[in-house]
Amino acid sequence: MTVPNALPGPHAHLLDLSGRTALVTGAAGGIGRACTLRLAAAGAKVRAVDLDAPGLAELASQAQGLAGTVEPHVLDLTDLDAAEHAAAGTDVLVNNAGLQLVRPIEEFPPDVFHTVLTVMLEAPFRLIRGALPHMYGQGWGRIVNVSSVHGLRASAFKSAYVAAKHGLEGLSKTAALEGAPHGVTSNCVNPAYVRTPLVERQLTDQAQAHGIPEERVLTEVLLQDSAVKRLIEPEEVAEAVAYLCGPHASFVTGTSLVLDGGWTAH
Repeated sequence: MTVPNALPGPHAHLLDLSGRTALVTGAAGGIGRACTLRLAAAGAKVRAVDLDAPGLAELASQAQGLAGTVEPHVLDLTDLDAAEHAAAGTDVLVNNAGLQLVRPIEEFPPDVFHTVLTVMLEAPFRLIRGALPHMYGQGWGRIVNVSSVHGLRASAFKSAYVAAKHGLEGLSKTAALEGAPHGVTSNCVNPAYVRTPLVERQLTDQAQAHGIPEERVLTEVLLQDSAVKRLIEPEEVAEAVAYLCGPHASFVTGTSLVLDGGWTAH
């Protein structure tokens, strides 16, 4: 019995996405940038979606010379109809875009809560909805949802982010169950704190929320529950995403690939 889509011989570990179209949200920086470059290096034509037009232009320039291409696509994910339309015809969908605000629930602005849930849960639903007809039609597709350790564990002062990531976990599993008969896998990647602008911007908010100086936030708050005392690099997350897109991961679906330095081992 052969493994569907497997590459033969000693090259089975290589990722070849030549002829495939990928879409990555939040592509202009951090994890999204790393994922875009990794998939383009594997030969994919990547639709790089973000609000940051200059960041996308820089990303496209950085991708010059790779096996695949990067096509900048400036898009506000709160425009849900546009998000769904943008996903049409994609073979690989990476739902990565996110935002964060650290506040106690009683002080959390309802409009920000709504925006976080829209960008990080409702937009992924609409993107998946837009991508599935093409994936089902060809009998192959890869959905990778960049979740978080906060999709599995809660932290104080992050009600919107934790709620969105927990919801994304459920959405991903549902997509996996529905997609399996059509050759479509859906998984989450769950990093702890990654060296990104999103995390760096948390230092001030966390210092205020916990009443400690910023220089103590990294060791006493962000890395407190991690056995490995460092931030994860975006490229490490991108490799996990690439693994889930490869032929050797065709039986991996409906699960969460945790990169948390031992956080959830507690």
